Amino acid sequence: MAFGAIFLTVCMVQYPDVSFEAAAQGLQVWFEIVFPALLPFFIAGQILMGLGVVHFLGILLEPFMRPIFNIPGAGAFVMAMGLASGYPVGAALTAELRRKGLVSRTEAERLMSFSNTADPLFMFGAVAVGMFGLAPVGVTISLSHYISTVMVGLLLRFYGRQEDLLSPPVTKQERQQGNIMTRALKALYQARVKDGRPFGQLMGDSIRQSVNTLLLVGGFIILFSVVIRVATIVGLTRVLGHFIARLLIPFGLQPSLAEACISGLFEVTIGCNLASTAANSAGPGLAPLIQRVAIASGIISWSGISVHCQVAAVVNDTDIRMTPFVLARFLHGILSTIVAIFLFQYGAPVLANLALPVFTRAATLPVWAYPIVRFRYIGTGIGGILLFLCLISTANNFVSRIHFIPLWFRKGD
Repeated sequence: MAFGAIFLTVCMVQYPDVSFEAAAQGLQVWFEIVFPALLPFFIAGQILMGLGVVHFLGILLEPFMRPIFNIPGAGAFVMAMGLASGYPVGAALTAELRRKGLVSRTEAERLMSFSNTADPLFMFGAVAVGMFGLAPVGVTISLSHYISTVMVGLLLRFYGRQEDLLSPPVTKQERQQGNIMTRALKALYQARVKDGRPFGQLMGDSIRQSVNTLLLVGGFIILFSVVIRVATIVGLTRVLGHFIARLLIPFGLQPSLAEACISGLFEVTIGCNLASTAANSAGPGLAPLIQRVAIASGIISWSGISVHCQVAAVVNDTDIRMTPFVLARFLHGILSTIVAIFLFQYGAPVLANLALPVFTRAATLPVWAYPIVRFRYIGTGIGGILLFLCLISTANNFVSRIHFIPLWFRKGD
């Protein structure tokens, strides 16, 4: 670490103009896109927690989240926000749940590992249309991303099962104390009374904490923008690329994709852009589209060391460990690549007709309009996901009262 810091400092002194330009570009991306797009969701998440809405959803969605993902119902709120809003919203909200004692450390590690995802506007607009120039690619990338997300969540339900859970499943006796809506409303009221802050103070605290979190995010975006630019200039990415190229060849992948893998190791956007323009190592033109899409999908799911550092920063004051998260990101990247190849080979004719104009249109908008469109459609997505989960959870809770249902649904009795 010390050697790396010294090397980076020397390179910035050696190439001050390049470092300044890279830092300015990183700052522009953060200020014009990331900050206005994520700030409303960070603030809304903090306010909803203070008002007790997360506690309400925790009771309401427990019958769905506990049997499937082995986490409390409150995790559904984080999952919906993370799936629709993009990283690092899921990690930040998971850390807040842990601070409030709504999840155990193991549950927080499970939740953070599959709720910290890319948002659909980025995959459809920026990557599919903006980089590949092909709207149907967005369907393949987003489906592979979210399908593999669910797969990771299902696998992680077995992680740390030997550790005691903070929030055990709802028992039959607890269900008999009232219907699920009554218990959810009671939890909301108790949480609001326990918080006790006036709404003005709650809003001020939410804004302050959200801005501080996004300042950390901005710092990492600027830092890694400089790191990647400097590493490219000194030839470090080219050297590492030769090593990665040798690993890609046995899997039938073009060696030209190695540079995208190296850049994507650190930062998602640059890696995806390089994947979209990777040349054909065997002749003229670009590398096969299926390979470029698969690598881009894997890079998005890996999310980059830049995002990993952002996550580490937002959970720094909790006892959440980063090792499960990093391993889950690696697993997510591998699964996403495999699923993308499968979808591209066997579902291309169907997926080509499923490109969504509401997402692909974002790539043609001016920079100032992107956060507005993002806020509109992601807000709708969050509401839709929560409504869907509530309906499933309510149905599951109703069915669980019937004696002839499978034991899988009655696991918590």
